[in-house]
Amino acid sequence: MHPDFEQWKKNHKTSFLAVRLEELSKEERKIQETVLENPELKELGEEDLSRLQTEWKNVEEQIRTILKKDEEEESIPSEAVLEVRAGAGGEEAALFAEELAHMYIRFAERKGIPTKILYESKSPLGGYKEVAIEIEGEEAYSFLKFETGVHRVQRIPATEKAGRVHTSTASVAIMPLYKKVKFEVNPTDIEMEFSRAGGAGGQNVNKVETAVRLIHIPTGIDVRSTSERTQQKNREKAMQILLSKLQNKKDEDEAKKLSADRKAQIGTGDRSEKIRTYNFAQDRVTDHRIKQSFHNIPAILDGEVDDIFEAISKASESGSGFPQIDSSEE
Repeated sequence: MHPDFEQWKKNHKTSFLAVRLEELSKEERKIQETVLENPELKELGEEDLSRLQTEWKNVEEQIRTILKKDEEEESIPSEAVLEVRAGAGGEEAALFAEELAHMYIRFAERKGIPTKILYESKSPLGGYKEVAIEIEGEEAYSFLKFETGVHRVQRIPATEKAGRVHTSTASVAIMPLYKKVKFEVNPTDIEMEFSRAGGAGGQNVNKVETAVRLIHIPTGIDVRSTSERTQQKNREKAMQILLSKLQNKKDEDEAKKLSADRKAQIGTGDRSEKIRTYNFAQDRVTDHRIKQSFHNIPAILDGEVDDIFEAISKASESGSGFPQIDSSEE
């Protein structure tokens, strides 16, 4: 019997096939016993054993196919967390960060993909210093995976009296949340803080310390979750995001070591890499990785980014290599 047989029996997807293997094993023993008692039936017995072995291989192959599919499904992100942070440019950067967050939320809405704000930190003028958005569904990460990096805006701020064009930035990071995370963390390396959550959710949200912040001491990475109604659920969500962040950091560090493969990728997935410029004066959005421009900024910031995403996806799939990013042309 195969060493994994007992595991196959416990798995509801393969248990019926494992039972069949058990039946085949019993038939094999009976045939062998019959041949020992009746040597004249040896030739007939060998034919039956050959038939059983063929069926055994077929059933075992079916089991392996099911298990492989399960493994592939586990490696597909079940959802993603999108973080947007204001960069250089003060309040104008915070307003731009809010516009980017709105762009992704509207894009998800157009696709019928649910979103939820996990944590937000507002600036005095109403923009976002930082916001984390949970985007559900296995399609979420595949749509947004190339958005990580620095997004730059060039425009005349509403508060600018001299009519000068200002340049501000916001950074975006997309983190897949997997059904199973391989990264393991020592519980003593995690510091946990609780506070009262703000925003919608009723009186309970403001009176009870449901908001959770986790800090991974060795790396300084911190995660907040305020969207759930209970401390336990916020803690679980924050832990899931923290583990994904740590796994993401590990993957990024390994990717940077493989610098020879850089030209075969669209960027490095690094938050510090400038990937796109939104030039309001020229109504132009330029993605520097594929050296391609798109127009109609109001529509783009309202979530109509399919053309941009499709162009980047095609460039990624071509495998022909990409030039170094040069954003100095804007």
